[in-house]
Amino acid sequence: MLFLRRIVALFGLGLNAGSLAADESRESLAVGGQAVMEGIMMRNGSRLALAVRKADGVIAVSNLAWLELFRSAFFKRSFLRGFPILLETLVNGIKALNASATIAIEGQEEEIKPWHLVITLVVALALAFALFVVGPHLITIGLGALALVGGVETLSFHIWDGVIKFAMFIGYIAIISRLPDIKRVFQYHGAEHKTISAYECGEDPVTVANAAQYSRLHPRCGTTFLLFVLSISILLHAVLVPLLLYLWRPEIVVLKHVVVLFFKLLLMIPISALAYEAIRATARLESRVIGFLLRGPGLLLQLMTTREPDHKQLEVALVALSEALGDDSHSAITIPEFVRLEN
Repeated sequence: MLFLRRIVALFGLGLNAGSLAADESRESLAVGGQAVMEGIMMRNGSRLALAVRKADGVIAVSNLAWLELFRSAFFKRSFLRGFPILLETLVNGIKALNASATIAIEGQEEEIKPWHLVITLVVALALAFALFVVGPHLITIGLGALALVGGVETLSFHIWDGVIKFAMFIGYIAIISRLPDIKRVFQYHGAEHKTISAYECGEDPVTVANAAQYSRLHPRCGTTFLLFVLSISILLHAVLVPLLLYLWRPEIVVLKHVVVLFFKLLLMIPISALAYEAIRATARLESRVIGFLLRGPGLLLQLMTTREPDHKQLEVALVALSEALGDDSHSAITIPEFVRLEN
């Protein structure tokens, strides 16, 4: 049961990966975070702080190290770093989720074994691929059987595939937002954004009161990143899949579609790389008009993936931020009492 709740929550936190890319002119203020079960994870460089509200009301904090999967400078170059960062974010997010679920639900911390992370990651990615890649593809094939769209090598197929993908994505958010666990996650998502915004704007000190006044929407949110991923995937699929089938088209229909789906899976590497650079670029845009046009859809989508937090949730966010900053804090933070768990 706990494993199932972790999977459900992971599908929620996949939409709230927090501040993914900082404005390079303010890189020293770059703090990222994500909501987890009854808490928030904040990251500052290699520091990872997890603050969770336990069942007895006490805020428990665990300080972890960011698990870096790709240490080579090669993977940190522009247009190469997107996919490695995505994988690292997922792995560390699952790590934080498992810890938060254990603390919040069971009231005690347990060792998180590597196979826990692997199984959760594999199941979550398989479900996401089935829902947002295979599902729309099969539905579009069905429309083709009704003579409503062309074959997989045509532009109309990929336009409809993209429309269906967007519809399923919005519908998915609407459905999971009604689940009690995810509602709470989305409230903590809003608390994370408000607290980071107060810190980035130089509030001194950052308190529950002044953090509450900020918007629950943030331009570098993982929701915006996913929107870029969907948009770029539609464009690349429409161009590259027909090109692939022009170069090599299997005679067996089933094999042809299997090849296309596998090709789409491989395309996630360049798609995530382009989406990461896009979200960084939009965060740096000085033009208000262009910035609004590019950030607007992501901010609108955040209206669905965030909820207004209460003061207790903001307290948890402040503790997570304070612990992530440590001695490097650029602003004093007024935090409530908490207990620190031994790692």
